Amino acid sequence: MDLQAEYDNRARVPGSAAILEQWSRDAEAFRTTWARSQLDLPYGVSARERFDLFLPEQDGVAPLAVFIHGGYWQALDRKAVSHFARGMLLQGVAVAVPSYDLCPTVPLAKIIDQMQQLCAILCAKTHQAMLAVGHSAGGHLAASLLGQDYSRFAKPLGRQVVPGALPISGVFELEPLLGTTIGQALKLSPEAARTLSPRFQDPADGALHVVVGGVESDEFRRQSRDFAEAWGGTLDEIAGANHFTVLDPLTDPASPLATRAAEMARRLASL
Repeated sequence: MDLQAEYDNRARVPGSAAILEQWSRDAEAFRTTWARSQLDLPYGVSARERFDLFLPEQDGVAPLAVFIHGGYWQALDRKAVSHFARGMLLQGVAVAVPSYDLCPTVPLAKIIDQMQQLCAILCAKTHQAMLAVGHSAGGHLAASLLGQDYSRFAKPLGRQVVPGALPISGVFELEPLLGTTIGQALKLSPEAARTLSPRFQDPADGALHVVVGGVESDEFRRQSRDFAEAWGGTLDEIAGANHFTVLDPLTDPASPLATRAAEMARRLASL
């Protein structure tokens, strides 16, 4: 199997560069027009430890989700994906969209820690549990947040900070990346890659729904299938969707994907 071809999504998808450029335009337009937003909030000391918080149009306490961008832990930031909060927002869910430091500037374990720190801060600030949604590398990070022990950030916090995850086209096994150009910046040993792979960790307690595009590579679809099965989650393949267009339904509040995310967030908020 050609693992480089299986995991190099920008090369696999014709027009991927144009898709990412359109994302940036749509995200900028969304940030400038969504009235109820709090932008560039810090959750740490580095320049990239910032998040944007978008609130639904109606007043009152709203369920909470975190949407984590992809880019193989090496590219993009929150400003490339803001608009994917739209569907959940219009279903009444508040959405935090963070950036994080990138490999190889920091190790992957640090990025996982940053996202856990963000969720601990959000929970302490809002007194709410949250749904973790993430795309690609962000799907890996979303899975790494589910059911973890957050008491190291604040003693009152436990394992219910992130009681649900919805990873989209995630990478749950890191070892296949090690021999590819994608894996070079991660600088992981085989042992570290396995340790940081959710697929090979003990299944976390909580709600898990895994999504992948129906025309993604065999490896991405296999990873999603195997991870959902290993952790006792549910799986959905979006017909005709590639690694990038799989996110399009999140902009539409009437889509099954946005509806599923909002339902999960509401259910978790009532725990």
